[in-house]
Amino acid sequence: MKPKSSKSAGYDGARDLVRTAFVIHVEPKARAAGARADRDAEARLAEAVGLTAAIGLQVIETFIVPLVRPTPATLIGSGKVDEIGTATKSLEPTVVIVNAHLSPVQQRNLEKAWSTKVLDRTALILEIFGERARTHEGRLQVELAHLNYQRSRLVRSWTHLERQRGGFGFLGGPGETQIESDRRLIGERIVRIKKELETVKRTRGLQRQARKRVPYPVIALVGYTNAGKSTLFNTLTKADVLAKDLLFATLDPTMRGLKLPKGTKAILSDTVGFIADLPTELIAAFRATLEEVLEADVIAHIRDASHDESEAQKADVLKVLSDLGVEVDGERPFVEVLNKIDLIAPEVRAGMVTANNRAAGPIAVSALTGEGLDRLQERFEALLTGANIRFRLTLAHADGEGLAWAYRHAQVLGRADRAKGVELTLAVDPQSVDRFRAKFKGDQFVQSKA
Repeated sequence: MKPKSSKSAGYDGARDLVRTAFVIHVEPKARAAGARADRDAEARLAEAVGLTAAIGLQVIETFIVPLVRPTPATLIGSGKVDEIGTATKSLEPTVVIVNAHLSPVQQRNLEKAWSTKVLDRTALILEIFGERARTHEGRLQVELAHLNYQRSRLVRSWTHLERQRGGFGFLGGPGETQIESDRRLIGERIVRIKKELETVKRTRGLQRQARKRVPYPVIALVGYTNAGKSTLFNTLTKADVLAKDLLFATLDPTMRGLKLPKGTKAILSDTVGFIADLPTELIAAFRATLEEVLEADVIAHIRDASHDESEAQKADVLKVLSDLGVEVDGERPFVEVLNKIDLIAPEVRAGMVTANNRAAGPIAVSALTGEGLDRLQERFEALLTGANIRFRLTLAHADGEGLAWAYRHAQVLGRADRAKGVELTLAVDPQSVDRFRAKFKGDQFVQSKA
């Protein structure tokens, strides 16, 4: 099978002004032969092109290289190395992206053969994360992942070609500073970062404990990168989180208050997007970010229903969740949200929206147009209040403090102003019942039979 090669129509040859890239997708023979048909080679190449564009590179050439067996020195065979080398000499890309994992030796050998910088999939995603991280925690997590990756690539045999890896993006280097570094210095920095992240983890734990005392339940949005989580988050909370048609537009966790249709208050959490074959360095580094998912009361899996690879993306997300210890068939409430239905044919969309009326199953929505969001919020509320216990609370008219406290700590289902006082019908979280009983006298706070 001949490698696929296609030129970008937008390439204008201004190499000194535009950072350009070749993207090479390496397709193992087993997958190419259909042993793993969840996502085809073209789709994997398209995703790699999207990742490359996410760091501002203009893709001028793409290749799909079938791999019968890995070559220890270069991963791909010498014939393909020479063929791509001829193209790099002609078009002189700034960087060559190899959508696979390269060993340090393979990376160096390819850079020598092609006389240009080479990034593998892990390095590419690290570049993106380095550009996207905004908070102190996010930057620490990216640096930790980068150092763990770079530590395995420290060598003393730098050549003149190695200097081409400097001065570009987050990964950059090695440059003179990285050449002079050694594993001991990097190891010391890793230890310091881990200590800082432990502090962040403890702070997050305190914040979660504080939220439990309020208590507002947490709804965590998870999903494949670019599935529309941030757009949905913005629409529901009227926030202004970065929401772009970019892979990994959101890295740092964001939380906002959300008031559901019947008055239930919750916290909505937007998390980093998942991706197929997420490097192990990044799973470990971003575990603190994803801890919000582990602690959530409801998990909402946001899917891009319009994407050709939607089912494969779903499988990737569920695998990452499973790696984190979150099972969809477990006790935790789980909602599947089919987003971007505005991009689906009207006749198909109509059937999906009709299915929203079912008590269970996926909810079809468009975060952009708002279609289906009312049903989604109703589902959230039903899941959050399903385990609540109904109580009747009677307060004196003058007890404004007690009234405000009750409104803050429970869902008010009904209110009746009577001569003897204000009578509230409340849905109380089981964990909060003891707090209510400690706050109010026994005859004030009684469980309702209805």
